[in-house]
Amino acid sequence: MKVLLAFAGSRGDAQPGVLLGSELLRRGHDVTVAVSPNLVEFAERHGVPALGFGLDSDELLRAQRDDRRFRHPNPVRRAHAVLDLQRRGFAEAAGDLRALAGDSDALVTGMACEEAAAEVARHHRIPITALHFFPIEPNRAVPVIPAAWGRHLPGPLNRLGWQALTVARSWALEPERAAFRRAAARDSDSRTSSAHAGGFEARARPEDRAPGSGWAGSISPLVDRGGGRTPAYTAIQAYDPALFPGLADELRDVPFTGFPVPADDGAGRRAAERPGPGTSAVEEPGSGLGAELLEWLIAGPAPVYAGFGSMPVAEPVAVESLVREVGRRLGRRILLVGPMFRGRIGDELAVVDQVDHRAVLPLCDAAVHHGGAGTTAAVLRAGVPSVICSVQADQSYWGRQVEALGLGATAPFSGITANRLERSLIRATRPEVRLRAAAYGARFRDDGVARAADAVEALLPTAPRSAGADGLSTPTAGHSASTMIGGVR
Repeated sequence: MKVLLAFAGSRGDAQPGVLLGSELLRRGHDVTVAVSPNLVEFAERHGVPALGFGLDSDELLRAQRDDRRFRHPNPVRRAHAVLDLQRRGFAEAAGDLRALAGDSDALVTGMACEEAAAEVARHHRIPITALHFFPIEPNRAVPVIPAAWGRHLPGPLNRLGWQALTVARSWALEPERAAFRRAAARDSDSRTSSAHAGGFEARARPEDRAPGSGWAGSISPLVDRGGGRTPAYTAIQAYDPALFPGLADELRDVPFTGFPVPADDGAGRRAAERPGPGTSAVEEPGSGLGAELLEWLIAGPAPVYAGFGSMPVAEPVAVESLVREVGRRLGRRILLVGPMFRGRIGDELAVVDQVDHRAVLPLCDAAVHHGGAGTTAAVLRAGVPSVICSVQADQSYWGRQVEALGLGATAPFSGITANRLERSLIRATRPEVRLRAAAYGARFRDDGVARAADAVEALLPTAPRSAGADGLSTPTAGHSASTMIGGVR
């Protein structure tokens, strides 16, 4: 089957699509992975055919960093900023995907561009599967307000809140969706007129086929939704439902596959055993600091990891100074990771561009990070406590959930100070927190990519719709789509 995987956003958004694409390619499918233009090389390095679509994700992150409304005390101004960011690039992403998906049998997408991908699937009448890295399906179990007091909200109110957020985002993007439909209709009318003018009948395209004529095989017929006829949709829950007690019981009709992380090839275990000098398990292509960093890691006590992924750090010098000060107060070595910081390695501080989380995190005492789903999963997998300094999107929810489960602490990045980070690290490294984090890491499943591939195959046109060997079930075609809240991660 020919599958298009569309994963816009930052590297953390794209990596699950790259891993899933690689697994589907290994299984014999015809795969193309579409990512933000600045991440095409990243995808190709992992051996998958890749194309760019939409806007540069770094451009979107810079726009968020430079827009003062995101830091405005008025929540209405902040909400308008979020909506404006979400609208930006919709037309480009949807237009590019429409051209790429014309001969695809199925479309798989991430959260950052789900609405654009859904419009393209609707236009071409092909099934769409979305990977959700956080529970945004309306539910009672997950507090809709990512604050300490949000845990006390009654379940029905949480469900109403998630429903309201889904409706609000849909409403906000409706002008962009309507513009895409008008443009697609004009192009279709133009092609039809040209074909008739030339004296021949146009070849039937997917969007021209009648329901039941084979466009989606055995998955489902077209279903009516909001007055339009749209193809089958399902949302794979690509995280561990055990982190949200009660959620799996409530969302019985959707597949849970676990975090889409790289399968353990032994690198993490070798690093956790603190290998001797000369081993290259830590080295990440392009870092240029593998051997030196490895020697630093094993030369002293376990450091505190600090890194913020692709998040825009407006004042990297100030952030580095803050982290160093906290390390000095607590007597901890610091491993600071990110291309925005000046790389060097000293006795108490190592600064590098990037690292292999599987190899490095098990050697750390704790991890200070932004709380993106991928980094959160990597820290949980390593069995070390987190201090989540959230910046945007689902990160504050991950922070609150990690804290509520006793696996770490959280504080918003915008309000972080040396005193606050020091207190958070002290809380996160208490003995009982270390034990809980280690226990979770010991039972972490690393087969999320394979299970997600199973779920996607179960939804492909020629695949059977029965539950897989691991119990994955296929949702009904009428299941309504919940969508991403927030921008790129």
